Amino acid sequence: MDFDLEQPAPLAGTTTAAVATKPVGWGDLFSGRHGIYTFALAGGVTLHAVNIYIATTAMPSVIADIGGLDFYAWATTLFVVASILGSALTAKLLNGSGPRGAYVLATSIFALGTLTCTLAPSMPTMLVGRAIQGLGGGFLFALAYALTRIVLPEHLWARAIGLTSAMFGIATLVGPAIGGIFAEYGAWRLGFVSLLPFCVAFAIVAFVTLPKKSWDTNEHVAVPFLQLVMLTVAVLAVSAGSLSAQLAWNLAGLGAGLALVVLISGVDARAGARLLPRGAFNVSTPLGALYLTIALLMLAIQPEIFVPYLLQNLHGQSPLWSGYIAAVMSLGWSVASFMSSRWQAHADRLMVLGPLLVLAGLVLFALFMPINSAGNRLLLLPIWLGLLPICLGLLLVGFGIGVTWPGLVTRIFQNAPPAEQDLAAGGMTTVQLFSMALGTACAGMVANFAGIAEPGGAEGAANAAVWLGAIFAVAPGVCVLVALRVVRLTGRRAGLQRYDGGLEPVAPRDR
Repeated sequence: MDFDLEQPAPLAGTTTAAVATKPVGWGDLFSGRHGIYTFALAGGVTLHAVNIYIATTAMPSVIADIGGLDFYAWATTLFVVASILGSALTAKLLNGSGPRGAYVLATSIFALGTLTCTLAPSMPTMLVGRAIQGLGGGFLFALAYALTRIVLPEHLWARAIGLTSAMFGIATLVGPAIGGIFAEYGAWRLGFVSLLPFCVAFAIVAFVTLPKKSWDTNEHVAVPFLQLVMLTVAVLAVSAGSLSAQLAWNLAGLGAGLALVVLISGVDARAGARLLPRGAFNVSTPLGALYLTIALLMLAIQPEIFVPYLLQNLHGQSPLWSGYIAAVMSLGWSVASFMSSRWQAHADRLMVLGPLLVLAGLVLFALFMPINSAGNRLLLLPIWLGLLPICLGLLLVGFGIGVTWPGLVTRIFQNAPPAEQDLAAGGMTTVQLFSMALGTACAGMVANFAGIAEPGGAEGAANAAVWLGAIFAVAPGVCVLVALRVVRLTGRRAGLQRYDGGLEPVAPRDR
């Protein structure tokens, strides 16, 4: 079966009035050839996401078996760095191999990394496997965004992106269960082995169903080697700085990373081989405001990494329940992604509403997470009563991102230069992953500064909860202002402006 797309899909902004006014349901996304493509796109993201949670859950057992406690954090650091490289190279891979070849190659790289992790006799080998996994996973993640534009019509983009985002919520429920079950019985290697049959099946599905070539073959893609090296060093600098117990080293790592980001923006603006599309580093342009919105939303959710620890130390929850309460954030993201794809007639309002909900959620986090319900029993009230506002806060944070995300990604496609559409898709994942790495390091710095390790215990955990909620609430607060700018630059009243090869927005094409 060979679904080559011989006729070019319509460019963003050129959808006919008939299509624009046609009611769109989930049945349209899953019907016929669209359903086959949707299954392939969602499957790649699910494979990547489930692996993240399996590895996170199994890593303590890995350390107990093969050693390497000093390199515990680097298993995540190298995975994230390699994922960033994969997302940044996605446009080159897609341009050279086509949709079918790109997906098969990405899945093969991911499977190779998974097999390496499975057979790892020591931590250095495990780190190599995690890096290879990250590269393949970064490809799979970014390809899902890139191929949405290529294989699906524009009126289905929001629903497809919503479904893709929802896969992380499903993975949050499935991944820890798989990793936890095998780890509990001392068989952590089987957790990685369980992914290999799905890799083979997915590669076969991609080969059979996806088009060999893309209708969009005019994009010239050059690899931005210098920017990628600088970006890698920036992530490693921030991550290395966050590992130190000394605040001075924390700030030095963060400062070095931010300085490199500023340097990357200058280099990318003048380079022939670009990391992000034109205008992406300039907040006065639509793309600049959109990418900054992604970065701020990803920064805002990083206190999530401390939620299980805080729930166990302040609210007496077991590791299992702590993990599932933390998953409420991903659940909110998934539910909102599904729902918001039906609300795109109000996309401008959702763009601003999302950061406001995230801000409200972090305020609840800062107010109620520090209360030591395990110690004082909430003045004889049931512990679950104290958990309700915490769960609501986590739900609001995830829901806020979910209602914004489909429209956010769609606007990037609509405003990217026609010759840089693949680059724009890979750039979304690059910005997302880098912001997550930066936010994780910052969360560690804040928690250490607040005393999570010293004095530690319930007092340190409570202080850390306050500071994490308060400081990270700044990100969605700023994001509200950026979102208002996004609406002015790209909203319906602005005609969904897009670039036509220059940096100045032009009038929209005839619809």
